[in-house]
Amino acid sequence: MRPTHLPSYALIREWPAFTKAAPMRVMTSACIGGELCGVDGSSNGEYPLARRLLALPNVHVVKFCPEHEAFGTPRRTPDLLGGDGFDVLDGRARVVNDSGEDWTQGLVTASTTMRDRALEQAVHVALLMDISAACGSTVIYDGPRRLKVYQRGPGVAAAALMRAGIPIVSQRDERTLALLFAKLGVTADGNLLSDGFDHYERAWYRDYFANHLA
Repeated sequence: MRPTHLPSYALIREWPAFTKAAPMRVMTSACIGGELCGVDGSSNGEYPLARRLLALPNVHVVKFCPEHEAFGTPRRTPDLLGGDGFDVLDGRARVVNDSGEDWTQGLVTASTTMRDRALEQAVHVALLMDISAACGSTVIYDGPRRLKVYQRGPGVAAAALMRAGIPIVSQRDERTLALLFAKLGVTADGNLLSDGFDHYERAWYRDYFANHLA
């Protein structure tokens, strides 16, 4: 089943034609936008398909990194313990960094700031880094990331955006990104696609959660 946080086909159709004067407003994880704000001071890799979309002339980009906002760069690695981002917002789970410090309030505050910025800018969609404890939308780590255990659900900032009604697509959601390109009047470069699927459609996702939640 298609995750509800992705922009629906109907919503994308209902959006107006975007122009340079009236662009699609996209909030993005700052690392996807090329900012050096990863935990180690990197941009967390290269994401040419997402970067191409953000560079279109009829796109207005709002960059934000909740982890940098809260803890600076470089920083320790935050992990979610006891649930997903919704659970953190509701006080049922915590954010703990890889040295054992409780970072819950810092990330909640920064996530609220990100949500407020998105609402102030009236963004149409958020393009976020999946698996991140802050920005993950489809999959996040379950506990310390060094254990490589995953859970379905959002990180803390993504959860705050979802509750505000802002649709989210990740850098791995290639089918939905292609729909956004089409709405913007261009075709996604096939050379930049790995397979054209959204994250939840891939064999890894289906197999992992079928085996771990059986």
